[in-house]
Amino acid sequence: MFAALGAFAARRRRLVLLLALAFLLVGGAWGAGAPGSLTGGGGFDDPGGQSSHADTLLAGQLGRQVTDVVAVYHSDTATVDDPAFAQAVQAAAAHVPRTNVTRLETFWSTGSANFVSADRHSTYVGVQLASADDQTRVTQFKAIQGSFAAPGLTVKFGGMTPMTQQVNQQVGQDIARAELLSIPVLLILLVVIFGSAVAAGLPLVIGILAAVGSLAVVRGVTLVTDLSTFAINVVSILGLGLAIDYSLLLVNRFREELAAGRSVDDAVRRTVATAGRTVAFSGVTVAISLLGLVVFPSKFLQSMGWAGASTVLFAAFSSITVLPALLRVLGPRVNALRVRKLRPAGDVRRGRWYRVAQGVMRRPIASTVGIVIVLLLLGSPFFGVNWARPGDWVLPVNADAREVTQIMAGQFPADPAKVVTGVVEFPGAADSGQAAAFAQRLAEVPGVTSSAVTGTSGDLARISLGYKVDPMSVAASDMIHGIRAVAAPPGAQASFTGMPASRVDIVQMIGDRMPWMALFVALVSFVVMFLAFGSVVLPLKSLVMNLLSLSASFGAIKLIFQDGWLSGPLNFVPVGAVDVNFPVLVIAIAFGLSMDYEVFLLSRVREEWVCSGDTTESVAVGLQRTARIITSAALLLVVVVGGFLISGITFMKMLGVGLIIAVIVDATVVRGLLVPATMKLLGKWAWWSPAPLARWWDRHGLPEVNEDVTVPARQPRELIH
Repeated sequence: MFAALGAFAARRRRLVLLLALAFLLVGGAWGAGAPGSLTGGGGFDDPGGQSSHADTLLAGQLGRQVTDVVAVYHSDTATVDDPAFAQAVQAAAAHVPRTNVTRLETFWSTGSANFVSADRHSTYVGVQLASADDQTRVTQFKAIQGSFAAPGLTVKFGGMTPMTQQVNQQVGQDIARAELLSIPVLLILLVVIFGSAVAAGLPLVIGILAAVGSLAVVRGVTLVTDLSTFAINVVSILGLGLAIDYSLLLVNRFREELAAGRSVDDAVRRTVATAGRTVAFSGVTVAISLLGLVVFPSKFLQSMGWAGASTVLFAAFSSITVLPALLRVLGPRVNALRVRKLRPAGDVRRGRWYRVAQGVMRRPIASTVGIVIVLLLLGSPFFGVNWARPGDWVLPVNADAREVTQIMAGQFPADPAKVVTGVVEFPGAADSGQAAAFAQRLAEVPGVTSSAVTGTSGDLARISLGYKVDPMSVAASDMIHGIRAVAAPPGAQASFTGMPASRVDIVQMIGDRMPWMALFVALVSFVVMFLAFGSVVLPLKSLVMNLLSLSASFGAIKLIFQDGWLSGPLNFVPVGAVDVNFPVLVIAIAFGLSMDYEVFLLSRVREEWVCSGDTTESVAVGLQRTARIITSAALLLVVVVGGFLISGITFMKMLGVGLIIAVIVDATVVRGLLVPATMKLLGKWAWWSPAPLARWWDRHGLPEVNEDVTVPARQPRELIH
């Protein structure tokens, strides 16, 4: 099948390239509207959680009672008691348009001492916006933000809405800066690794096709459901990263075939039959691991799943159709504009990785046990992780929203943004007396600083609870569990929302759904790898290898971002927690990339095994022939992801660090050392399947095409028996 596809791409190259150009024009025009169609906000919340249910009720007739914007005014010289200070703030507050403002409060309108800092040099204006939708509130806030200016005073904006706006703005700036810094480095490395400027341009073509295709899919999905504003981020990482991986594999194999004396047409056909087959299986496996994110109900994770899977599939499809057509057009000119001498492969038995593999396989038990112990030890810190959800802590320390949180905690009696809202659903009309008694019981929960009934409507009552603890702390989590453990009035049901409540719901949602995602990814990856290799042992081994490579990344993330190791060089302030979305994203992306490298390596190993039946030799030769490709691909991916390290958004920095560690460990320790050791231990049994499955694969599987030997594809299994 893949040989026929390669022959078609070579023979009908003009048609393939014209269709690709048409797709770029049409898909690009359609996909260009994708960023503007992402209306789902951050999308971190669990739509089926208790906090989301409370938000839905509050969006109705009962209404919210929340301070969305906290505008803090400060003067180094004047105090709130000075007439000029008071006049400036009151004039600014009066100037704020009331069109989309439900409530606006100041020290002078309320007389509350809560509005004045301890040194009396600061005060704040609390604003509740009209919309129940977070992204609409951002739009409403941006429309009135300029009205808060007060001559002679500094003003900083905090609260959920300014925080969301600042995160959105920071992410856009960070992506642009990351691309500005990483792309020049990437282009230089591409030319050096591919050896010629012409060959280095090929992954850029595939990357553009993958990005255009993914954006077109993303916009199409937005027609039926909302997607997170962060969905575009994963396109930039995966589109270029996988285009590089796949292009490296195919270009390298094409050069090998030309060097062996093949004609250009034959080289293209054989390249797709071997390397193209590997890319197809790899792409399907990576896409499936990303589609596992769809099992989570949050828009953020679902958006990453749809965007990521479509990017991978377009990258793989373009690599086995458009890239072969380009290779046929270029022929030997793929090596044009060389920057270094392209050396022939030579004797693989003299290669560095061949010798490393042979050394590891001489002591397979000691090597396997030692590496597994080290990886498990590196992952052990993760058992002490404290989960968080994105909040103002993800912003740089000097960001307004984060500064306001610190100012309110250190200088004011209470932070109006730190509110947990309870909604009580009564079986009949809301009973104010029972609601008040319930509020009194809630006030006794540790961590709650105030509790009061703030509204009733029909069968609903609203209770507002103040708190002072960090919403991402263990104490805040304990407070929410304590609040929810208080019995509601007889026959009534109580739901609670707010930042700490949302955080608890998100953590529970991910914890509940993670096993289903893991099962889905494991089962489908198992099936795809079985179809590729006809073995039930290799898929199981690959799953274990990939989990071990992830363990080192998870342990490092806990030490770095929760405990603060390397916080100085990475330029962030730890908050004693890790974003709960992190392990899900890293598992999906890094697991997929690990399977990518695994398929690259094992496909070449199996080619050698079919020829010789010698486990040791086939593993060593397969590693030597793919090690440079895998390490080069890993290096280029590190450069692509490395731009995230300079991000001011902590969870983007966290994702970048996690992926870099996982990729480096997987491409070196796992692929270069652990895989050879375990393959040696398994020997011929690595290719084993039960007889019924073996017979099925012989009839319906997709074996490699090896025209240099007249060995049936089933030979490995016959050698076992």
